[in-house]
This record gives sequence, structure tokens and C-alpha cells, in this order.
Amino acid sequence: MLERPEIPLHTNPSENDLRACVTKRRISGGTMSADGRQARDVMLGLMKTCRKLGISFFAYLGDRLGISGTGEHIPPLPDLVGAQPA
Repeated sequence: MLERPEIPLHTNPSENDLRACVTKRRISGGTMSADGRQARDVMLGLMKTCRKLGISFFAYLGDRLGISGTGEHIPPLPDLVGAQPA
């Protein structure tokens, strides 16, 4: 703890990131295939990342699919995550 003060003493942020996945899996009963599970996990990960960056998930998805109604370009998520202060 004294050597790495930037690491939190609790794991609440990590647990909160997983909570949406577990709740969705319990309600839906899971997926029917490995591809479905991967698609669900990717979308939930994108949603969480967009939320943490303060970006609308649907605006980001629309921009990536080329159907953005606003015409606003959203940079790729790796660029936005790299630009965040540590």
C-alpha cells in the first residue's frame, strides 16, 4: 500500500464494471453461442468505456457505422483513452 498509493484499497470500480454483465446474463439466461457471448461482451465493454469517457454510446456507434445524424466525428476510443489524464 505504501509503495503503490495510486492503487485503491478496494475493488469497487472493478466490481461495478462487471455488475452490468452479470445482471444481463442472469436476466437473459445467457447466449446461445460463443459468438453471441463475445458480441454481448464487446458491446457492454464499449458502453462502459463510452460512459466513463462521457460520450454517448449510440453517437459513437452511429459514427463508426457511418449513420451519424449530427455529422460530428468522434475519435477512436484508444485515442480518447490515451488522452485522458492519469
